[in-house]
Amino acid sequence: MMKNLYVTSGLIVLFLILSCRTQQQQTDRLPVATISRDTALIADLRLMEAEKKIEKAQLDSDAIGYFDEDFLRFDNHIYKPHINTVLFHRVGWEMSRPVIEMGKNDRLLLSFDDLEGGFKNYQYTILHCDAYWQPSHINQSEYIDGFTTDYIVDYKTSRNTLQNYTHYFLTFPGNEVRPRISGNYILKVFLDSPDNVVLTRRFKIFEARVSIDGSVRQATAIEDRDSKQEIALTITHTNFRIADPHRNLHLIVQQNQRTDNMIKSVKPSLIRNHVLEYDWGSGIVFDGNNEFRAFDLKNLRLLMEGVHNIELQQGYYHAYLKADERKPFRRYRQRHDINGKRAIKNEEAQDSRVGADYVYVHFSLAYPAPMIHGNIHIMGALTDWGFNNNSKMIYNYHTRAYEKVLLLKQGYYNYAYAFLENGKEAADMGLLEGNHSQTENDYAIYVYYRKPNELYDRLIGVKFLNSRE
Repeated sequence: MMKNLYVTSGLIVLFLILSCRTQQQQTDRLPVATISRDTALIADLRLMEAEKKIEKAQLDSDAIGYFDEDFLRFDNHIYKPHINTVLFHRVGWEMSRPVIEMGKNDRLLLSFDDLEGGFKNYQYTILHCDAYWQPSHINQSEYIDGFTTDYIVDYKTSRNTLQNYTHYFLTFPGNEVRPRISGNYILKVFLDSPDNVVLTRRFKIFEARVSIDGSVRQATAIEDRDSKQEIALTITHTNFRIADPHRNLHLIVQQNQRTDNMIKSVKPSLIRNHVLEYDWGSGIVFDGNNEFRAFDLKNLRLLMEGVHNIELQQGYYHAYLKADERKPFRRYRQRHDINGKRAIKNEEAQDSRVGADYVYVHFSLAYPAPMIHGNIHIMGALTDWGFNNNSKMIYNYHTRAYEKVLLLKQGYYNYAYAFLENGKEAADMGLLEGNHSQTENDYAIYVYYRKPNELYDRLIGVKFLNSRE
């Protein structure tokens, strides 16, 4: 009996082995069409994956190029960490915009500090841009008289300062590099090679071809009257022919010296004879924002406006500003400010250019929790009106506040806090500072014109307005 059981079990095992082999053979012998289909599918998937990798590599390369410190930006930018306090303005007027008129004797003054000290052979050149700060499609010989580059030969060394530095300055235009045409320009400073960029600065040269009149008032819309400001203006071009104002004329309006919220390409609401009208309904509307905050470091022996404490730590000055708070819902309070600018000054030095010291300035903005959809930035001339790692604040969970430390030269500074949402270009200053139509703001109006078939934009008119005038 037991023997028969063993035999039966063996037959069953043999049957199972043969069945598995038969199934394996059938599996190994899939139809040719099925194999071809799967092979083609795999090939397509591999091709798609390769294309994605190539595309991603290209995007990564572009991104790396832009965020590389040597990537040329057609903007106000400092490319080297040892370069500080870059000022660019009309000669004799430190807080003016770098805008001059063609054919006049106006000059611009560029200055900056090299914290590494010593002397270096810095050079500069200029680049022409269109109305929207993209490179113009013309050769340098078409917009430069003389040489295309020149050296910065004027410099001074710091005196009686804890932070040693060399102060460089350049009066422009000079005898060697002279702009031939109007428009937007980039002044590029470099060391040894044009690719070794040190800093870039925007400036404008205009032709007085048109006259501009304008005014600022509360916004027309009822819901915006308490928080926004609106501009109406007229452009008169009696002796200058504008062929097609809607297509060839570009109007740009700037609030204070911000570049993130500029209003561009506004079209005239009415055209009559030689007058272009932009009335209150043209859409030139800005948030009123608020008066800027301020701190005073002109004298490091005293605790002046906005300063809580000054300490000497490891051979450097540290200034701790008074803790700031949000004020979006507070009533408007009029105060005099300089609209986000700065004035370099050491009251105890004969020449503040080389006698003003450097200070580590500590900012603190109380906030209950970190923002998750964007970042808070310090806005003003002290951060070149830009939004980058230099201006971005870091949230401190222990103090429940946004904090930042900036190395700044002695002087009087205006600043504000702004929220920049992820993916956006324009920051929201009102979220942290509030919006009031009574706020005193500066406005600049720039009129560009490009003739049909021309390759560059001429700047044919400039007008400055103030909301209190």
